Amino acid sequence: MRVLLISANTERISMVTMPLGLVLVAGAARRAGHEVAFLDLLGAADVPMAVQAAIEQARPEAIGISIRNIDDQNWRNPRFLLEQARAVVAACRAGSAVPVILGGAGYSIFPQAALDYLGADFGIRGDGEAAFPALLERLRLGQDPRGLEGVHVAGESRPTSRATAPDLDALPLLDEALDGSAWARSEDFWMPVQSRRGCSNDCSYCSTSRVQGREFRERSPRRVVDAIAAMAGRGFRRFYFVDNSFNLPERQALELCRELQERNLGITWRCILYPREVTEGLARAMARCGCVEASLGFESGSSVLLKEMNKHFTPDQVRRTVDLLAACGIRRMGFLLLGGPGETRETVLESLAFAKGLNLDGLKVTIGIRIYPGTPLAERAVREGVIAADDDLLFPKFYLAPGLEPWIWEATAGVAW
Repeated sequence: MRVLLISANTERISMVTMPLGLVLVAGAARRAGHEVAFLDLLGAADVPMAVQAAIEQARPEAIGISIRNIDDQNWRNPRFLLEQARAVVAACRAGSAVPVILGGAGYSIFPQAALDYLGADFGIRGDGEAAFPALLERLRLGQDPRGLEGVHVAGESRPTSRATAPDLDALPLLDEALDGSAWARSEDFWMPVQSRRGCSNDCSYCSTSRVQGREFRERSPRRVVDAIAAMAGRGFRRFYFVDNSFNLPERQALELCRELQERNLGITWRCILYPREVTEGLARAMARCGCVEASLGFESGSSVLLKEMNKHFTPDQVRRTVDLLAACGIRRMGFLLLGGPGETRETVLESLAFAKGLNLDGLKVTIGIRIYPGTPLAERAVREGVIAADDDLLFPKFYLAPGLEPWIWEATAGVAW
């Protein structure tokens, strides 16, 4: 089949973003024998015109649209971003009568609500590289797609399991959609790489397990570094491991570092660390093979709040991790998430003082926690009357502990850098 894949994201919320997931879905579709055209709408001056031109050129028999962001997670002035995606779906409808299929991380959090709101025909929750080719094959044969793992059908309200590929090494890590891209020319761009999926940390507010599952699924370090080497050959020099916790499991992280050091590719990279059990051996291995920056989502400097969030580390472990990275010459970026259950003025001040004492290279402060379905935070918000029990949460709702406004905005003014 002829397939047109569209990345609907037009936002640069924190950095220039390459649609890695959709690139990998493109690779999986090509492997299955489909003819794939690719359209990234980031930077498009006229979205409907760009979509129309792509449809006219590709003449698709199916269109896939990746939904990355639902909103900007800004409690004070939230921006609901699915209006932009709905315009993309409308442009597809105007230019073609073929099935429109949704996917992406944002879609996977709200599979039924987003499908209904955007008015597409199908949606894929979870690993699109596995489910998308399977759905295309059903469509090609004129068969009923109901019952396919991860596939939601418009008008159907029954729950659908998440599509899960048990062997990530069986999935592509590259696709020709990268060739000739403008991403490498952006000064603030880091090429995303994913070496594993899943997260079992179970933070009280987090939606990752709804997208990727709780169990860690790992790629072979050799295959990951093969892909990095191929991308370096295409001109990319800065890479970003987008794994939720690069150091978990440590065995996998050390193998990746050893492979990178042996290849000596002349690249630099950054990652996200879970600040628990980060050993000196791992920090030194990261520095030796090109790691220049690590992000630490410690979220709070209060032991009480860390327990409320179900974090499995202490402020002392965060401090030790920061010191280890500093000793290895790795930049440290920190994140505070203020206003959750149990937050008080005292714990806010405790967190701010803690973050200041870490001597970080950068700090981002978020006030108010976006409530996602299926999380302990959502259950608590229902019990406390913050949200209704039947709220699908597609339109952003936030949790902010009572008694903090407007003081918290004054207390945090000018803190982040």
